[in-house]
Amino acid sequence: MPASTRNPAADFVLRSRAVVTPDGVAPAAIVVRSGKIEELRPYDSSPADLELRDAEDAAVLPGLVDPHVHLNEPGRTEWEGFATGTAAAAAGGVTTLVDMPLNSSPVTTSLAALHEKRAAAGGKLSVDVGFHAGLIPGNADQLPALLEAGVLGVKAFLCHSGIDEFPAANEADLRAAMPLIAERGSVLLAHAEISSDSAPTPSDPGSYQQYAASRPASFERQAIELLIELCRKFNCRTHIVHLADAGSLPLLKFARAKGLPLTVETCPHYLTFAAEEIPDGATQYKCAPPIRDVANREGLWQGLADGVIDLIATDHSPCPPSLKRLEDGDFTQAWGGVSSLQIGLPAVWTEAHRRGHSLEQVVEWLSAAPARLVGIKCGILPGADANLVVFDSDATFTVRGEQLLHRHKLTPYEGRDLRGVVRQTLLRGRDAAAGEGRTL
Repeated sequence: MPASTRNPAADFVLRSRAVVTPDGVAPAAIVVRSGKIEELRPYDSSPADLELRDAEDAAVLPGLVDPHVHLNEPGRTEWEGFATGTAAAAAGGVTTLVDMPLNSSPVTTSLAALHEKRAAAGGKLSVDVGFHAGLIPGNADQLPALLEAGVLGVKAFLCHSGIDEFPAANEADLRAAMPLIAERGSVLLAHAEISSDSAPTPSDPGSYQQYAASRPASFERQAIELLIELCRKFNCRTHIVHLADAGSLPLLKFARAKGLPLTVETCPHYLTFAAEEIPDGATQYKCAPPIRDVANREGLWQGLADGVIDLIATDHSPCPPSLKRLEDGDFTQAWGGVSSLQIGLPAVWTEAHRRGHSLEQVVEWLSAAPARLVGIKCGILPGADANLVVFDSDATFTVRGEQLLHRHKLTPYEGRDLRGVVRQTLLRGRDAAAGEGRTL
């Protein structure tokens, strides 16, 4: 059945007393025709020929953009897939996401693999999906074709990725790739940890504190120092993914003050949780870099407030619950990754509101800045796609894994009370639903 029949396009006016636009938050009526925002009008003004939809007490936000998601299809669809992952994204207010080149099989390190990835997505998407390519040893010659084919960035790990198909890139690999990426105006996205044998090996595999100590903040700082040096040399846009170490912020602030094209993201789990609160054996919290202490968490929030951290991405990285090793709580063997794609917005808003940040700031971190990173248009403004989120910012709910649409329900947010409920997500003016999304 054609999408237009299954989920008919509608011309309508959506109004709210809190519409978040590039110019601020204000009452407005959004006129939508043929899936596009035609104009913004005063709250009480709408064309007589259009259906009026009232968001009542809810805000209207632009669709969120998540540039760091692991959907794992093809090859590891039993971990997560396009259908389940994008359904969860839509339920969480995300209208565009970018899929990482792992943990699918094959990994997206060749043009053939990219074609396979796009084919696997056909007909399954509830939101729009773009793709990052992967940089691994020896594949720099593949990058021009991948960039020409429309990947939105190139991802590299500076440490072991967790799967053997995606080995770490060393300095020589980065030096070979960064001029190619810079020449085409794309961006290198780097998992910034360089491991060292000097880090302690856990003697108790169930100890969270020992796991965190085995991947100390020095791993991140060493990698960031290298990336800054190479960014300066090649003038290649360089993006630090999932920053966990607030102690690295002065390095990044100094480099950016020198005009280097560096951007930085952190994740909801680093902004919500703290190492002191994680019980031993609670491997649902395992991720890399590790969640650090309370002071570090507050330092990351300050980095966002100061503009050193540009954006927040979920790094949704699920796996079958058996790989989390909950039965023995072994952090050394459990898969590292947090499932949060559906609840990223309320998780961030809960903590942001508590610290006095505005909904406008949250939209910058979760929508506008990620869109700039990957070069897509976003925002509530005339001519833009009507990608809209009706968000009740005062409502609260308790996270229950069985209610999430991710393929697997295990999440460290289980039982947590969050602020903010997504009431509706519109993709080009229609309810975001299976088959409505496109590949970018």
